[in-house]
Amino acid sequence: MRHHDAETPSEDDDFDRPSKSQKKRDMHDLQDLGEDLLTLPASRLEPLNLPEILLEAIRDAKKITAHEGRRRQMQYLGKLMRREDPGPIREAVAAFKLGHAQDSLALHQAEGWRERLLSSDNELQVFVKEFAGTDVQQLRSLVRAARKDASAAPEQRSGRAFRELFQFIKATLLSASKDAADE
Repeated sequence: MRHHDAETPSEDDDFDRPSKSQKKRDMHDLQDLGEDLLTLPASRLEPLNLPEILLEAIRDAKKITAHEGRRRQMQYLGKLMRREDPGPIREAVAAFKLGHAQDSLALHQAEGWRERLLSSDNELQVFVKEFAGTDVQQLRSLVRAARKDASAAPEQRSGRAFRELFQFIKATLLSASKDAADE
């Protein structure tokens, strides 16, 4: 029978290592990161230089639809991810998500401008002032055609002018955002 003195520190009192709960949280974080990796297209995975076994596990996970099988595959992915540095992977996932959010915002802005341009002639002047270098003649022509198409009976509408106006606005917004990024 051993007796430890209260003042003598034992080896069990060493708190330098992570707790079991912390290890579990870290493993769940890696599994979540693995889930995020599944959203990345193959073109975004290549620059990460992931080992082939991890890439194969990602490809397999994308194919699995059964709940329990997918859960186990995600655990396996998390296990494989423990060997990798999660920093670059997190950055790649964040950059991809940010790109999607920016694309979505740009589409919403283009839709908003299209509605504004179709509703009022004054908005045409606002658009031209805000986006210098816009081909005003083409914009007016597209707005006129879209308004004409919208005034037609529903079964006679083609929607082509509406789509062309949207594409023109989207291209103008994209050009303006690239110019702003270059400056």
